[in-house]
Amino acid sequence: MKTELTRSAVIAARYITEGEVVAFPTETVYGLGANVFSESAIAKIYAAKGRPGDNPLIAHIASVEQLDTLAREIPPTARLLIDRFFPGPLTVILPRRHDVPLIATAGLETIGVRMPDHLLAIELLRACGTPLVAPSANLSGRPSPTTWEAVLEDLDGRIACILQGEPTRVGLESTVVDCTADVPLVLRTGAITIEQLQTVIPEITLNDQLVPGTPKSPGMKYRHYSPQARIILCHTPTAILPADRAAYIGIDAPHNPEDFAKVALCQEVDEYARRVFQFFRECDAAGIETIFCQRVERRGLGLALMDRLEKAAHH
Repeated sequence: MKTELTRSAVIAARYITEGEVVAFPTETVYGLGANVFSESAIAKIYAAKGRPGDNPLIAHIASVEQLDTLAREIPPTARLLIDRFFPGPLTVILPRRHDVPLIATAGLETIGVRMPDHLLAIELLRACGTPLVAPSANLSGRPSPTTWEAVLEDLDGRIACILQGEPTRVGLESTVVDCTADVPLVLRTGAITIEQLQTVIPEITLNDQLVPGTPKSPGMKYRHYSPQARIILCHTPTAILPADRAAYIGIDAPHNPEDFAKVALCQEVDEYARRVFQFFRECDAAGIETIFCQRVERRGLGLALMDRLEKAAHH
């Protein structure tokens, strides 16, 4: 299969209507989209990514009105979050309508839904006329793609089309909140922080338990976000003694930058989050063997960043 590159949402939408999968930009990371109601198209997502079948997908909508095509009901807590954070990097877990195929939800009676805050993504969704399921557009386990070039690197020849946009502005996947629980649970942290969520629903809590069986959200069970290089997390870069072919990313500069093959200094946590996955990919391309990543405080976006770094470090 030849993968077409295009900047036209209309051209990309034609592939969706023909039952193919298309990578497209969002504000978080690039997604790999297919018609949420097409079992055969969704199966192509799993095949292209090498994704385990019990890892559910997130549906993307162009308008709040499309929620009724996916969810049997919208709990009051979900409505509060939707009113406050849609469009944006927030996914809400809702009861699935029975006409949404189970392959989209990994067999669960719930489905994750979000409305991206990205003009080109919305243009594509409107041109398709249907919600799209869309996990990150990378091979499973690899760092999530924040550029169309990263998508091409992983999936060239494995998917029909890549809708080319700018590098993503968030760089981490969406926050996921289970709104089917009695008390809403944050299943995956992201750019919508726990502090922001609690301004709307004070009792919302962070799920820190590993639940056996099929997870309700991506990012809870399998190896994720990992480069080929070994990841070592450090509190401060002053005591690092890098071996050959080592790299460093963080906010504080190492005292010996000349000892690293690659260094990425970030002004703040937002920039760190935006750059980290692409830096991992650049390190792989350069043959880096060890990447030192500075830890950040586990609050605000730092909580989501540390979640990704810790998962990458334990592959």
